[in-house]
Amino acid sequence: MEDKEVNLVDQANQASDSESLLEETNKSKIDSDVLQNIAVTLSLEVGRTSLKIRDIMSLSQGSVVELSKLAGEPLDLLVNNTRVAQGEVVLVGDRYGVKLTNVVPASERVKNL
Repeated sequence: MEDKEVNLVDQANQASDSESLLEETNKSKIDSDVLQNIAVTLSLEVGRTSLKIRDIMSLSQGSVVELSKLAGEPLDLLVNNTRVAQGEVVLVGDRYGVKLTNVVPASERVKNL
């Protein structure tokens, strides 16, 4: 009789473990789906510079601000201000696009999160 009770307890524990594993699997799938639907900001950085406030105050239409990048140098593709790739500007119909020339490896991108 005790053997039957032990077997029933073991079966109940195994069923519980299976249900827990199934729930964890479903949660990770849900988390993955949720993660993939999060909006991020993607930007293309042409260059940077530092200006003093007085220089910014004197800017007007036609002013030229020199940037850090050289002409022809690849532009940085940023996701939430983290560089994920470099590329060059292309025209896609009547809009601008970017052709990726170098992508930061996924392992490095994860480190920068």
